[in-house]
Amino acid sequence: MNQFEQALEHYMGKENLQKIQQVTVGIAGAGGLGSNCAQYLVRSGFKNLVLVDYDRVEDTNLNRQFFFLHQVGRPKVKALEENLLKINPHLNIVAMVERLTPDNMGQIFQPCQVVVEAFDDPVCKRQMVEIFMHSDKLLVAASGLAGWGNSDDIKVRRVKANFYLVGDQVSAVSETKPPVAPRVNIVAAKQADVVLDYVLMGRCENTEGGGPNAKHRPIRHHR
Repeated sequence: MNQFEQALEHYMGKENLQKIQQVTVGIAGAGGLGSNCAQYLVRSGFKNLVLVDYDRVEDTNLNRQFFFLHQVGRPKVKALEENLLKINPHLNIVAMVERLTPDNMGQIFQPCQVVVEAFDDPVCKRQMVEIFMHSDKLLVAASGLAGWGNSDDIKVRRVKANFYLVGDQVSAVSETKPPVAPRVNIVAAKQADVVLDYVLMGRCENTEGGGPNAKHRPIRHHR
Protein backbone atom coordinates (compact mmCIF):
# COMPACT_ATOMS: atom_id res chain seq x y z
CA MET A 1 0.00 0.00 0.00
CA ASN A 2 1.54 3.29 -1.08
CA GLN A 3 1.33 6.69 0.60
CA PHE A 4 -1.76 7.74 -1.34
CA GLU A 5 -3.62 4.54 -0.47
CA GLN A 6 -2.65 4.79 3.19
CA ALA A 7 -4.07 8.30 3.34
CA LEU A 8 -7.21 7.18 1.50
CA GLU A 9 -7.72 4.29 3.92
CA HIS A 10 -7.89 6.88 6.69
CA TYR A 11 -11.05 8.29 5.08
CA MET A 12 -12.61 5.18 3.58
CA GLY A 13 -11.70 2.52 6.13
CA LYS A 14 -9.82 -0.69 5.41
CA GLU A 15 -12.87 -2.82 4.53
CA ASN A 16 -14.34 -0.25 2.17
CA LEU A 17 -11.04 0.31 0.40
CA GLN A 18 -10.66 -3.43 -0.09
CA LYS A 19 -14.13 -3.58 -1.67
CA ILE A 20 -13.24 -0.76 -4.03
CA GLN A 21 -9.91 -2.23 -5.05
CA GLN A 22 -11.44 -5.58 -5.99
CA VAL A 23 -13.60 -4.02 -8.71
CA THR A 24 -12.63 -3.49 -12.35
CA VAL A 25 -14.24 -0.50 -14.07
CA GLY A 26 -14.45 -0.13 -17.84
CA ILE A 27 -14.75 3.38 -19.24
CA ALA A 28 -16.01 3.77 -22.80
CA GLY A 29 -14.59 7.06 -24.00
CA ALA A 30 -11.81 9.24 -22.59
CA GLY A 31 -13.22 12.70 -23.29
CA GLY A 32 -14.91 15.13 -20.93
CA LEU A 33 -16.93 12.48 -19.11
CA GLY A 34 -14.53 9.55 -19.29
CA SER A 35 -11.31 11.34 -18.36
CA ASN A 36 -12.86 13.15 -15.41
CA CYS A 37 -14.86 10.17 -14.19
CA ALA A 38 -11.66 8.14 -14.29
CA GLN A 39 -9.78 10.60 -12.10
CA TYR A 40 -12.63 10.75 -9.58
CA LEU A 41 -12.73 6.95 -9.42
CA VAL A 42 -8.96 6.76 -8.90
CA ARG A 43 -9.13 9.42 -6.20
CA SER A 44 -11.82 7.26 -4.55
CA GLY A 45 -9.53 4.23 -4.47
CA PHE A 46 -10.36 2.29 -7.64
CA LYS A 47 -7.22 0.65 -9.08
CA ASN A 48 -8.38 -1.60 -11.92
CA LEU A 49 -9.43 0.26 -15.06
CA VAL A 50 -10.05 -0.58 -18.71
CA LEU A 51 -9.89 2.66 -20.73
CA VAL A 52 -10.96 2.61 -24.38
CA ASP A 53 -10.95 5.47 -26.91
CA TYR A 54 -9.50 5.84 -30.43
CA ASP A 55 -9.20 9.65 -30.36
CA ARG A 56 -6.26 11.99 -29.70
CA VAL A 57 -6.04 15.02 -27.42
CA GLU A 58 -6.84 18.31 -29.17
CA ASP A 59 -6.55 21.93 -28.05
CA THR A 60 -10.34 22.18 -28.01
CA ASN A 61 -10.50 19.41 -25.39
CA LEU A 62 -8.55 21.29 -22.74
CA ASN A 63 -11.48 23.40 -21.53
CA ARG A 64 -13.15 20.40 -19.90
CA GLN A 65 -11.08 17.22 -20.18
CA PHE A 66 -8.42 15.88 -17.81
CA PHE A 67 -5.50 16.62 -20.11
CA PHE A 68 -2.76 19.24 -20.40
CA LEU A 69 -1.32 21.36 -23.18
CA HIS A 70 1.83 19.28 -23.61
CA GLN A 71 -0.34 16.19 -24.26
CA VAL A 72 -2.03 17.58 -27.39
CA GLY A 73 -1.65 15.09 -30.23
CA ARG A 74 -1.26 12.04 -27.98
CA PRO A 75 -3.83 9.20 -27.83
CA LYS A 76 -6.31 10.15 -25.12
CA VAL A 77 -6.16 6.84 -23.27
CA LYS A 78 -2.35 6.96 -23.11
CA ALA A 79 -2.34 10.55 -21.87
CA LEU A 80 -5.08 9.71 -19.36
CA GLU A 81 -3.15 6.70 -18.12
CA GLU A 82 -0.14 8.94 -17.55
CA ASN A 83 -2.21 11.46 -15.56
CA LEU A 84 -3.95 8.83 -13.45
CA LEU A 85 -0.65 7.21 -12.52
CA LYS A 86 0.43 10.57 -11.09
CA ILE A 87 -2.43 10.23 -8.61
CA ASN A 88 -1.73 6.59 -7.74
CA PRO A 89 1.36 4.95 -9.29
CA HIS A 90 0.11 1.46 -8.41
CA LEU A 91 -2.88 1.33 -10.74
CA ASN A 92 -3.68 -1.61 -13.01
CA ILE A 93 -4.70 0.03 -16.29
CA VAL A 94 -5.48 -1.42 -19.69
CA ALA A 95 -5.43 1.55 -22.09
CA MET A 96 -6.75 0.57 -25.52
CA VAL A 97 -6.52 2.87 -28.53
CA GLU A 98 -9.48 1.35 -30.30
CA ARG A 99 -12.87 2.31 -31.67
CA LEU A 100 -15.68 0.64 -29.73
CA THR A 101 -18.39 -1.05 -31.80
CA PRO A 102 -21.32 -3.35 -31.02
CA ASP A 103 -19.10 -6.22 -32.15
CA ASN A 104 -16.26 -5.64 -29.69
CA MET A 105 -17.81 -3.91 -26.64
CA GLY A 106 -18.83 -7.13 -24.93
CA GLN A 107 -15.43 -8.75 -25.28
CA ILE A 108 -13.40 -5.68 -24.36
CA PHE A 109 -15.34 -5.04 -21.16
CA GLN A 110 -15.74 -8.70 -20.27
CA PRO A 111 -13.37 -8.46 -17.26
CA CYS A 112 -15.30 -5.49 -15.80
CA GLN A 113 -17.99 -5.53 -13.15
CA VAL A 114 -18.78 -1.87 -13.92
CA VAL A 115 -19.06 -0.07 -17.28
CA VAL A 116 -19.22 3.72 -17.59
CA GLU A 117 -20.66 5.05 -20.85
CA ALA A 118 -18.81 8.26 -21.74
CA PHE A 119 -19.43 8.70 -25.46
CA ASP A 120 -20.14 11.91 -27.37
CA ASP A 121 -22.09 10.14 -30.12
CA PRO A 122 -25.74 9.36 -29.24
CA VAL A 123 -25.70 6.33 -31.56
CA CYS A 124 -22.79 4.82 -29.64
CA LYS A 125 -24.55 5.62 -26.37
CA ARG A 126 -27.62 3.71 -27.50
CA GLN A 127 -25.57 0.76 -28.70
CA MET A 128 -23.76 0.47 -25.39
CA VAL A 129 -26.99 0.64 -23.41
CA GLU A 130 -28.57 -2.05 -25.59
CA ILE A 131 -25.60 -4.35 -25.02
CA PHE A 132 -25.08 -3.89 -21.28
CA MET A 133 -28.39 -2.95 -19.69
CA HIS A 134 -29.48 -6.59 -19.53
CA SER A 135 -26.14 -7.88 -18.27
CA ASP A 136 -25.05 -8.47 -14.68
CA LYS A 137 -22.70 -5.47 -14.83
CA LEU A 138 -23.41 -2.03 -13.41
CA LEU A 139 -23.94 0.38 -16.32
CA VAL A 140 -23.73 4.13 -15.71
CA ALA A 141 -24.63 6.24 -18.75
CA ALA A 142 -25.07 9.98 -19.34
CA SER A 143 -27.55 12.16 -21.23
CA GLY A 144 -27.87 15.95 -21.16
CA LEU A 145 -24.85 17.95 -19.98
CA ALA A 146 -24.25 20.79 -22.44
CA GLY A 147 -24.14 24.50 -21.72
CA TRP A 148 -23.99 26.21 -18.36
CA GLY A 149 -26.31 27.09 -15.51
CA ASN A 150 -29.25 25.13 -14.14
CA SER A 151 -26.85 22.56 -12.75
CA ASP A 152 -29.46 21.42 -10.24
CA ASP A 153 -31.32 19.92 -13.20
CA ILE A 154 -28.59 17.28 -13.49
CA LYS A 155 -30.03 14.23 -11.77
CA VAL A 156 -29.27 10.56 -11.29
CA ARG A 157 -32.05 8.36 -12.59
CA ARG A 158 -32.17 4.67 -11.70
CA VAL A 159 -33.56 2.94 -14.77
CA LYS A 160 -32.99 -0.63 -13.55
CA ALA A 161 -31.31 -2.23 -10.55
CA ASN A 162 -27.96 -2.11 -12.38
CA PHE A 163 -28.52 0.73 -14.88
CA TYR A 164 -28.26 4.41 -13.99
CA LEU A 165 -28.58 7.49 -16.22
CA VAL A 166 -26.99 10.82 -15.24
CA GLY A 167 -27.79 14.24 -16.71
CA ASP A 168 -30.74 16.52 -17.36
CA GLN A 169 -31.72 14.35 -20.37
CA VAL A 170 -32.40 17.49 -22.41
CA SER A 171 -29.29 19.60 -23.00
CA ALA A 172 -27.60 18.27 -26.13
CA VAL A 173 -24.39 19.87 -27.42
CA SER A 174 -25.05 22.57 -30.04
CA GLU A 175 -23.64 25.91 -31.22
CA THR A 176 -25.51 27.70 -28.44
CA LYS A 177 -24.84 24.99 -25.84
CA PRO A 178 -21.19 23.92 -26.01
CA PRO A 179 -19.70 21.41 -23.61
CA VAL A 180 -17.92 23.31 -20.82
CA ALA A 181 -16.18 22.24 -17.66
CA PRO A 182 -18.71 22.82 -14.85
CA ARG A 183 -21.66 20.79 -16.12
CA VAL A 184 -19.47 18.15 -17.79
CA ASN A 185 -17.60 17.64 -14.53
CA ILE A 186 -20.81 17.51 -12.50
CA VAL A 187 -22.07 14.64 -14.65
CA ALA A 188 -18.70 12.87 -14.53
CA ALA A 189 -18.57 13.24 -10.75
CA LYS A 190 -22.10 11.92 -10.38
CA GLN A 191 -21.23 8.93 -12.56
CA ALA A 192 -18.26 8.18 -10.31
CA ASP A 193 -20.40 8.62 -7.21
CA VAL A 194 -22.97 6.12 -8.51
CA VAL A 195 -20.18 3.58 -9.02
CA LEU A 196 -18.71 4.23 -5.58
CA ASP A 197 -22.07 3.95 -3.82
CA TYR A 198 -23.01 0.80 -5.73
CA VAL A 199 -19.76 -0.91 -4.76
CA LEU A 200 -19.75 0.17 -1.12
CA MET A 201 -23.37 -0.92 -0.71
CA GLY A 202 -22.25 -4.41 -1.68
CA ARG A 203 -24.28 -4.62 -4.88
CA CYS A 204 -21.29 -5.33 -7.13
CA GLU A 205 -20.99 -9.07 -7.72
CA ASN A 206 -18.20 -11.25 -9.15
CA THR A 207 -15.39 -9.12 -7.71
CA GLU A 208 -13.28 -12.05 -6.63
CA GLY A 209 -10.16 -12.35 -8.72
CA GLY A 210 -10.79 -8.94 -10.25
CA GLY A 211 -8.41 -6.95 -12.38
CA PRO A 212 -8.44 -5.73 -15.96
CA ASN A 213 -6.88 -8.96 -17.20
CA ALA A 214 -9.18 -11.28 -15.26
CA LYS A 215 -11.59 -13.56 -17.11
CA HIS A 216 -15.31 -13.55 -16.43
CA ARG A 217 -18.16 -15.29 -18.15
CA PRO A 218 -19.09 -13.72 -21.50
CA ILE A 219 -21.80 -11.13 -21.68
CA ARG A 220 -24.87 -11.71 -23.83
CA HIS A 221 -25.45 -9.20 -26.60
CA HIS A 222 -28.89 -7.61 -26.84
CA ARG A 223 -29.53 -5.62 -29.99
